[in-house]
Amino acid sequence: WCHEAGCNYMLIVVSIRQRYPGHAKQAGVVASQCHGGAYLGRYVIVVDEDIDPSNITEVLWALATRSDPASSIDILRRCWSGPLDPIIRKEQKGFNSRAIIEACRPFEWKESFPEVSGLSPELRRKVKEDWSKELIRIGALNGE
Repeated sequence: WCHEAGCNYMLIVVSIRQRYPGHAKQAGVVASQCHGGAYLGRYVIVVDEDIDPSNITEVLWALATRSDPASSIDILRRCWSGPLDPIIRKEQKGFNSRAIIEACRPFEWKESFPEVSGLSPELRRKVKEDWSKELIRIGALNGE
């Protein structure tokens, strides 16, 4: 998914079902270097299949709860860029760097990773039904 917040190319999110060690990193590198993702790319975030890559809130949640900055981020240098890249100095145009971020359950212990907690669909519906006016008033619900 290419997010509009990332000017489409600069923020790509890939959702995968991890099948083997290194799969998340491999998916991120491929997404950052294939023709569609390579030009002007900046960030690739790889999430598990339970995360909707088009939902930025879910993506940020996965980033906050499933990645460790010291071990989940790789930087690729001298990648394909172009003259439209606003952060690259004129004399360096043509190259930029990429961050590949694994925001997935660690493969080697994903089966014992803590379960996601949340409201059941029934309870969510009941809360909206009982509290929608107040939630809209405080800005926690946009008239849904």
